[in-house]
Amino acid sequence: MSVHTMETLALFDSAPYQNAFSARVIAVSEQGVALEHTLFYPTGGGQPGDTGYFTLPDGSRVSVTGTVRDPVLRSIIWHQVEHCPESLRAGIQVDAGLDWERRYQHMKMHTCLHLLCSIIDAPVTGCSISADKGRLDFDLPEMTLDKESITRDLNALIEQAHEVKSLSMPASEYSTLLQITRTQAVAPPVIQGAVRVIEIAGIDIQPCGGTHVVNTEEIGRVFCEKIEKKSKHNRRVILRFE
Repeated sequence: MSVHTMETLALFDSAPYQNAFSARVIAVSEQGVALEHTLFYPTGGGQPGDTGYFTLPDGSRVSVTGTVRDPVLRSIIWHQVEHCPESLRAGIQVDAGLDWERRYQHMKMHTCLHLLCSIIDAPVTGCSISADKGRLDFDLPEMTLDKESITRDLNALIEQAHEVKSLSMPASEYSTLLQITRTQAVAPPVIQGAVRVIEIAGIDIQPCGGTHVVNTEEIGRVFCEKIEKKSKHNRRVILRFE
């Protein structure tokens, strides 16, 4: 199969809570292992790529240390492996599993950062997510933020148990999407002619390709750990789980 005709079907959009699957290997290269479909989320939008494992037909297990999209052919997702035995080749079927606890923490924090966007009225210039914390950078020339009020307002929104919906909009509506996009540094992800939009009804709506929980109540309590001045126009807000 030519790499130009390959495509990885992303299952994480439609099944964010599923953590195990089987798939056929369609390519193995220096970039990693490509599957016909995958639950592994690839690095993007400030969210790290998923980790986990493959179980091969002979019962051996290979660790997946990271997941990325192909830099040119964006429909291909590469799974980076700790080592690649000869038996891991195109055409075989593998059983795969995510490091679910890590992924679920990413889902909760990514959703929480959408809530943070809703309470700070400023463009977003940067984002980073990990299993224990997350941060957003805002274009704010004046220091008007307060840790205690951010913590209070975020936890209030979380406890209100708002539903989180994933929608799809055609890329032809790109100009409309730009009007609601708070992130200046990264354009909304366009995959196969569509843009994924995350809506927390009445709270926030943003183009976003990451994984999220379906209800804010799942996030649990968080607190604003720090607010940093990174430049004349940049304020960094760092959140942690309690």
